[in-house]
Amino acid sequence: MKADRHQVLGQVLDVAAMRAAEAALIGGGTPAQALMEMAGRALGEWARRLGAGRPVTVLCGPGNNGGDGYVAARHLMEHGVSVTVIAAREPATPEAMTARSLYMGAVQAARALSQGGVLLDCLFGSGLSRPLSDDLFLLLTGLAESHTLRIAADLPSGVESDSGAVLNSGLPVFDVTVALGAWKHAHYAMPAAPLMGALRLVDIGVEAVPGAARVLTRPRIAPPAADAHKYKRGLLAVVAGAMPGAALLSAEAAQRSGAGYVKLLAPKRPDGVPPALVCDVSDLAALADPRIAAILVGPGLGRSTDAKARLDAALSADRPVVIDADALMLLRPDSPGTAARVLTPHEGEMAALEASFGLSANDSRRVRALALAEASAAVVLLKGPDSLIAVPGGNVTVAPRASAWLSVAGSGDVLAGIIASRLAVHGDAFLAAQEGLWLHGEAARRCGSAFTAGELAAATGYALSAALS
Repeated sequence: MKADRHQVLGQVLDVAAMRAAEAALIGGGTPAQALMEMAGRALGEWARRLGAGRPVTVLCGPGNNGGDGYVAARHLMEHGVSVTVIAAREPATPEAMTARSLYMGAVQAARALSQGGVLLDCLFGSGLSRPLSDDLFLLLTGLAESHTLRIAADLPSGVESDSGAVLNSGLPVFDVTVALGAWKHAHYAMPAAPLMGALRLVDIGVEAVPGAARVLTRPRIAPPAADAHKYKRGLLAVVAGAMPGAALLSAEAAQRSGAGYVKLLAPKRPDGVPPALVCDVSDLAALADPRIAAILVGPGLGRSTDAKARLDAALSADRPVVIDADALMLLRPDSPGTAARVLTPHEGEMAALEASFGLSANDSRRVRALALAEASAAVVLLKGPDSLIAVPGGNVTVAPRASAWLSVAGSGDVLAGIIASRLAVHGDAFLAAQEGLWLHGEAARRCGSAFTAGELAAATGYALSAALS
């Protein structure tokens, strides 16, 4: 695949953008029926390969997702696969009607319940905004229970594409979801993402959409230059506070993420400082050092008056800064400093920031993160099982599902240290957030299961090795 096409296929589209992209293809001379043929045949091929000879049941809805199902069934039939097609509703679009007319096999009534090998769910795709009716919900769940392999066409039926909302409680979990034309936000957003299983993408020729969100991919990190020294690689100052253990954890991760020099700034030397970490007890006076390339403030900072003074001192140094944990609870619209910032809130910290900046919390995580990025003039990495990065101006990066074992105390401190280290290396806040989020997930993958935050920090260097270009 050409590199530029690979870039296009990394975009994530909302329903309106996807419809506009398909309309552009049609306007450019590709008939709508041809698009359906491409999508449907690719679906059928996935069902054929994954099914490995098992019979396939295709559940078709009334729209073009159902039309894709009829094309998939025809493809399967042509390749000698036993197919059962169930029409949940009669076709309601011209393309779906044509696709059904071209399918020469029998079509079962909606009340039919087959069982056996593969279920291909082509009931509804993107664009659904209301729950499935009771009869369709029972039909879908009944078929899911009676088949050993479940494949969703574009999205599992009953999922809202733009937000990732699950419109019906108790929807089945799929083994594979085959996205059609482009990724959708629900593929990566909670609570829908766990229903998807493995994700695959069918290319139907959709072109790049300006301003579209993108999927986080492995960064290309350059090793140090031949003439590098510790200051050229980046000096990171980690501002410790009332609970220095968290800052120590961040510093350990930062040391393994590329910065040449990591210095802990603490009012007194805490217990457990490793020999390789410099601890400066001159404390905040050290922030005047012009060689400092970036600052991390927040892990273990506390929320006292002294903690706020430490935050303000870190921001007043006007160096690129990562603001995490307690510092997020203390940040205000009038906090000092104008240098590049990365904010790394989890959901609770996000709510506090929204209250502080006068923002609404009643929207999708993507929309909320974008609003905070604009209001704070900062890159926002909204953490969680569906982490995403938003920047002022509208760019969004969504992360594939990482290990659920990351839900361990101290994991966020490690992430903050990684991002801050990358920020010290090159000073690009958006790039540092992307690199940090990927390295964090890769370190977790290498740790396996039931790891500690310390083990996660220790694995960061191995993750960095996997990203070297």
